[in-house]
Amino acid sequence: MNNIGIDIGGTFTDCYVRYKDSNVTTKTPTTTYDLSIGLVRSIEDAAKVIGISVEELLKETEFIFYSTTVAMNTLIQRKGPRLCLITTRGFEDTILRGRGTQWQDGLTIKEKKCIPVMSKPEPLIPRELIVGVRERVDQMGKVVLPLDETEFREQLRYLVDKGVRGFAVCLLFAHLNDLHERRLQEIIEEEYPDYCLGGMPVVLSSEVLPKQGEYGRTMSTILNAYLQQAMSEQLSHVTDQLRSRGYEKSLKIIHNTGGVGELFTTMAIQTYNGGPVAGLIGGAYISSKLYGAKNSLVTDMGGTSFDMGVIVEGNPRFYTFWPVMDKWLTGITTLESRSIGAGGGSIAWVNEVFRRLEVGPQSAGAMPGPACYDQGGEEPTVTDADVVLGYINPDFFHGGKLKLNKAKASKSIKKIAQYFQLDIEETALMIKKIIDANMGNNLYKETVLRGFDPREFLLFAFGGAGPTHCCGYNQAIGVEKIIVFPYSPVFCAFGSTVMDMRRIYEQAKYMILSQPLTMRLVAEPEEFNSVVRGIQNKAMRDLVADRVNPMDAIYSLELDMKFGGHIHTLRCHSPRVFLRDEGDVKILYEAFMKEYSEVFSPMALLPRSGVVITNFTLHCVVPQVKPEFAKFRKVGSSPKKAFVTKRPVWWEDSGTFKDTATYNMDRLECGNIVEGPAIVEAPNTTVVIYPEYRYKIDEYLNGIIERT
Repeated sequence: MNNIGIDIGGTFTDCYVRYKDSNVTTKTPTTTYDLSIGLVRSIEDAAKVIGISVEELLKETEFIFYSTTVAMNTLIQRKGPRLCLITTRGFEDTILRGRGTQWQDGLTIKEKKCIPVMSKPEPLIPRELIVGVRERVDQMGKVVLPLDETEFREQLRYLVDKGVRGFAVCLLFAHLNDLHERRLQEIIEEEYPDYCLGGMPVVLSSEVLPKQGEYGRTMSTILNAYLQQAMSEQLSHVTDQLRSRGYEKSLKIIHNTGGVGELFTTMAIQTYNGGPVAGLIGGAYISSKLYGAKNSLVTDMGGTSFDMGVIVEGNPRFYTFWPVMDKWLTGITTLESRSIGAGGGSIAWVNEVFRRLEVGPQSAGAMPGPACYDQGGEEPTVTDADVVLGYINPDFFHGGKLKLNKAKASKSIKKIAQYFQLDIEETALMIKKIIDANMGNNLYKETVLRGFDPREFLLFAFGGAGPTHCCGYNQAIGVEKIIVFPYSPVFCAFGSTVMDMRRIYEQAKYMILSQPLTMRLVAEPEEFNSVVRGIQNKAMRDLVADRVNPMDAIYSLELDMKFGGHIHTLRCHSPRVFLRDEGDVKILYEAFMKEYSEVFSPMALLPRSGVVITNFTLHCVVPQVKPEFAKFRKVGSSPKKAFVTKRPVWWEDSGTFKDTATYNMDRLECGNIVEGPAIVEAPNTTVVIYPEYRYKIDEYLNGIIERT
């Protein structure tokens, strides 16, 4: 199956093409003014490598998988449309007050230490554009006060006169009864129909997130409305460009839930952080398929950020149920992938208060980029430090397509060197050690705080800068094996091509499983099944829209459960999707008790308080065809055929430049062993092998970095 994976990052656009028996990778600068231009350029480069035209490649391509940072950039830059919020009267200030954590949502650890000087984020919707309508639905979903339509029509005209370009609707308990939300949508469309120039999108909370939690549900609705226009415009450009080149099939969009979906059935908020999630899924597939490893750490160091994820027992099983997107807490269930501002473009700067050097989170991006790009950038970056130290060959960056200016790199670092009265090379090494320590410390916390020993994990290093710095950040965690792939620079694009179609559906429903005191099981299987069946019908509707046979889907169910009287719930896997009889109810009850005791200890069980269900979460998965990997025979340990030259590289143990052997990654063969210190160059990345390490090519032509 011929597939193309595209991952658009803040600095580069990555492309992975699986065409017949060949795998092709390309990397082009991200064109932030129009993402479709950089995307098409990356596909053009891939077509040239294969030896066919772009039109031929696209015509023979089954699917194009697409992940992008448009959602993230729109939030960061606050470039969304002017929106209004329509809510229940008396709850207009919900998003302004926020939750107690709103003071620190989205802050770095350093910023959290200075909470007294922090401010709440500027609301995406100002108070003047928030209106409360006269209506009320109670906590059981019963209408106790009908919607005042006449008053709302007056409020609607007020909002339009204020210049709003979209409506976010989130009424109290609409996740239990969406009658009033749907009526508000009808009124808006009656007054401003979509066939007129005044037509504006209406986003309902009951469609985005029918789940309990007022603030999370409201913010999820607002963010979806805020991102919708930017996503729609960019994706329209992308599809137009692809269709003009002969691609006639649909575009598959990467979801942050760990799956893919059709463009026309994807919500904008589902695309947030999709790229790192694709890398996590790709890492899980490689980990189990090729190496039979249970535990792996997935790391992606690109031009702007460093993304990391944890794979345990062969699966990326860590989900976050209340993720923070930029500065906003939401209720969308997503795969957990942490990101910090540490990449090749991260800027080194002097903290004048503490008189110390810091690196990131600010980034030079693709334009103007690091100083060595010679595109007008003057700030010293991690890439500039790598060039000065000799790790990156200025004449072979991106296979020689982009010549780097080492003099400009040295000049940018010189001002910091003068501040600390150090040599330029010593300062460059300090920049590298700081960024490596930052990434390593975050990896250490990501594993140890979950109760794992990082030394028992494999470490996957990908992204353009990952192989360059992996030995450095591994110093903090002590992993025995680091794996680098020929397609490491575009691994997230590769990961998107091995993802299954996966969707997550949630529905709030309060249901008593066991009575307090008597502990008698009282859940009715038919009531339970009716809720699941309703969610499943939504999933089947989306599958049909995605042109997939619903019979191919695999369903699994999770339930938010708690003991009676408790506030917080525990999400548990349900042994049954549907309950047949009282025996299945008992199995479900026992599963909750077992999982609760494993998480909080058997001493925390309170069966006499009763057990209740508050939320149903249905996972719908349609497995996709996965690629097979060719195996190669060993040809010997000597890497002589791949030897290129020796060039001066700065190593910390010697404290100076040392002539170091350089090898071409494409010419290394199965069984070759490169002893450190050494440099292995590829068109889109550079592997830096420390003196105490060696680099061995395995049967899949992947590189294994081990301590000697």
